[in-house]
Amino acid sequence: MRFRPPASLRRAALLGGLLAPLVLLAGCGPTRDEFPPACPLARPLPQAERLERYRDAAGPAGRDPTHLMLGGQIMAVSGKCKEGKNSHTLDATLTMTMLFHRGPAMPAAGVDVPFFIAVAEGDRILNKQVFGHRIAFPANGDQVQFTTAPVEIDLPVTPQRTGAAYTIWVGFQLSQAELAAQGK
Repeated sequence: MRFRPPASLRRAALLGGLLAPLVLLAGCGPTRDEFPPACPLARPLPQAERLERYRDAAGPAGRDPTHLMLGGQIMAVSGKCKEGKNSHTLDATLTMTMLFHRGPAMPAAGVDVPFFIAVAEGDRILNKQVFGHRIAFPANGDQVQFTTAPVEIDLPVTPQRTGAAYTIWVGFQLSQAELAAQGK
């Protein structure tokens, strides 16, 4: 003789078997009313999002089109953030994509192009780091696109000052002459 549990017990076991994984999954997501951390705004500094690098820029023919080595523009800034190692930090990760075009005076070996990432709170720059990359063009090409390696930034946060309190500015590190020419 075989023991057969009552139908109500079979349904309860089946329902329990189906609900158990759902109960376990409930702990995987954010709790109710929990949102991802507020990220800082990341964008190009308007005065430094374009670059025109000339040969002999300080000389009288500095802006002669035949002396242009390369031009560049920041095409995109992307980032993401997550909670830091403790409740007082926010980890932001940023990449930049830049597009360069070859000028008539571009040396075959390429040109080093410095760019910066700066963290600001309001009008105050808290930190700035200058990076560099050698831009070289293929023999048969006049444009090249470059995306930076991810740059990680740790930001201090409090309940009163979230990641949204910061702005991350990016741009080309321009000389005084290049910066003055940008305004013209």
